Amino acid sequence: MDVKKKILLSLYQEHKKTQTQLHELTYLFWECTLRCNFNCVHCGSDCTKEAVVPDMPIEDFLKVLEDIRPHVNPNKTMIVLSGGEPLVRKDLEECGKAMYDMGYPWGFVTNGWRLSQERLDNLLKAGLRSVTVSLDGYSEETHEWFRGKQGSWLRAINAISRVASTPDLVNDVVTCVNKKNIGELPKIKNLLITLGVKQWRLFTVFPKGRAKDNPLLKLSVEEFSAMMDFIRETRREGKINASYGCEGFLGDYELEVRDAPFFCQAGVHIASVLANGDISACPSLRGDYIQGNIYQDDFWTVWNTRYEIMRDRSWTKTGKCASCKSYKYCQGNGLHLRDEKTGELLHCHLEMMGKQQPEIRKRSVLSKVAGFFT
Repeated sequence: MDVKKKILLSLYQEHKKTQTQLHELTYLFWECTLRCNFNCVHCGSDCTKEAVVPDMPIEDFLKVLEDIRPHVNPNKTMIVLSGGEPLVRKDLEECGKAMYDMGYPWGFVTNGWRLSQERLDNLLKAGLRSVTVSLDGYSEETHEWFRGKQGSWLRAINAISRVASTPDLVNDVVTCVNKKNIGELPKIKNLLITLGVKQWRLFTVFPKGRAKDNPLLKLSVEEFSAMMDFIRETRREGKINASYGCEGFLGDYELEVRDAPFFCQAGVHIASVLANGDISACPSLRGDYIQGNIYQDDFWTVWNTRYEIMRDRSWTKTGKCASCKSYKYCQGNGLHLRDEKTGELLHCHLEMMGKQQPEIRKRSVLSKVAGFFT
């Protein structure tokens, strides 16, 4: 890493410290259902087609929003509905309208299956501000292998087209990069540009849930490096703003593949209310990361007096992190990449890439990219 980048990253650490002390709540996830109409190969959540945990009643979540309203600026507190698949709920419009009337901007993450034009129009009338749609392949074969649902590719394409062509609707597409679709990234990019998409987030699967033992979901060192190079080159082209997900410190790739340096904001700016009422940060943080429950605790009190495990991460400086020279930038990686019971780091991006640094330096960016994307 060059000296200039080290200086910038060091300065950014002071910003992170200040933000952690302030811990202003800006993103609140609501896991509005655990039901899902897909059977994705990577799913790390508790989703099932008929979830054991029933959908949380709208009024229970709205009470949380009403209680915190005096303490936050609702206009600057984004509410994101996740799942499961949020669109399996038939009452999103009702909930959205109530959130909108309180002043909260809101959006959701979807597989696109149920996002017809009629449904989108109704959601827009209820104040919908943002939509994220998943697309995991250029072809039906690749996407539908990953999503486990025949016909899902075309539905996703149609959903993306609808949201991308809707004025003033913030939208993006997310793609989970795996061994089956990494060679399709240039084609996916061109397709998204054709559809009018401006924001594209790429991420990799973390080793939990169904993804833990599936070799097709884990990129090799060389594949991961090629993906980073692809994102960097795509950003330089300027036709679509591609970025790697918020997880993991990326060493030399920092400031080149994302809009900002790595910062795991779980418990700093991000909280969540899970389907059973549990209070956490990102919806993927469960187990020992749970800070309370809305049916027993006051959410705002929890936000201000707990979350120490997320705001003071000195406990992560153990094992492979203890002697890492980049720990001051990384602070133990994304919390969802740690074992929820032992705290052990399950995946380190820097370690993975470091194993092949000599080989990477011998090859040009273009030769690596050409090797995977032909």
